Amino acid sequence: MTAKTPALLGAAHLIDALNARFGQACAWLTLFLVLGTAIVVILRYGFGIGAIALQESVMYAHALVFMGAAAWTLHRNAHVRVDIFYQKFSGRRRALVDLLGTLLFLIPVCLFLGWNSWDYVTAAWSTLERSSESGGLPLVYLQKTIILVLVVGLLLQGLSIMIKCGYLASGRIVEETEEVKHG
Repeated sequence: MTAKTPALLGAAHLIDALNARFGQACAWLTLFLVLGTAIVVILRYGFGIGAIALQESVMYAHALVFMGAAAWTLHRNAHVRVDIFYQKFSGRRRALVDLLGTLLFLIPVCLFLGWNSWDYVTAAWSTLERSSESGGLPLVYLQKTIILVLVVGLLLQGLSIMIKCGYLASGRIVEETEEVKHG
């Protein structure tokens, strides 16, 4: 007989799964980045043809690769971490460090970024901002929205981290991680 997963922990796992799926989809855009950039270069220097829309598409994809996959990277613990002691800490102590780091750094930075970019994004949406380049994409407002995608993804992942760290620190669950091993 298995114990039923608590609702909060289930929500954390759902957030993890959503961020993982979205991050994996964004990661596949790297293939488009390579192919799109190669085509732009071949067209420009091989045939003297400019491909502004393709060039801008590559730029949009680049933004999605990094900002769209950031929450997935955080979930996998694959972000840059400068630590001396963290690796040697017990699971409970790491959970406390992650909980405090999320509360003191991740959440405030995300809220600051969201607050400061809101007007920038809404102004782009209010005019359905288009590319200033002839032949460019009419979707600049969508590109600017990727900033808010970053904020929402990281805030949700931060919530997931706080839930799991709370359960870990209280000893109600054991450490489970999809952590990327460094070094």
